[in-house]
Amino acid sequence: MSTIDVLAKSYEFYRGRTLELLVRVEQEADPLAVLGWRPGPGRAHIAWQLMHIGVTEEIFATERLAPDKPGTMTELWPRFRGGSTPDDQIPAPDEIRRTLDVGRSQLLDTLSRLTEANLGDIPEALRQRGLTVQQVLYIIGWHEAHHQGQAHLTLNLYKQQA
Repeated sequence: MSTIDVLAKSYEFYRGRTLELLVRVEQEADPLAVLGWRPGPGRAHIAWQLMHIGVTEEIFATERLAPDKPGTMTELWPRFRGGSTPDDQIPAPDEIRRTLDVGRSQLLDTLSRLTEANLGDIPEALRQRGLTVQQVLYIIGWHEAHHQGQAHLTLNLYKQQA
């Protein structure tokens, strides 16, 4: 099994945890209220964390790793990419799930074009950061776990104060 295959398989494991969290939110009396709750002024809500995961995967799959490949959710990028400010338009669980699915599909398609020989390459979009493809693939897995953890903590805080 190649490095790319192992990492793609690990992404599947992380996504299961992310989707389990979304199911827990859907089981609450008012899922949109839970998705939009903020742990503090200006802090990201659960919906932003989850949308950010999906949007970021598409950004990596297109502009960062395959700039010739068009994004399919570019209208969402300004709202949910890194550095954006979470707004009060809370996506419904089905939109979140769709965004996660599309971002992952784009990512897996891009990964299918890569080989072990590409792992040491530094994509032009990441040249300033000096990140190789292999490092980017590590970051993608860490990124989902990081934001799923933030969403999980936010859900726990919401339940504690409710």
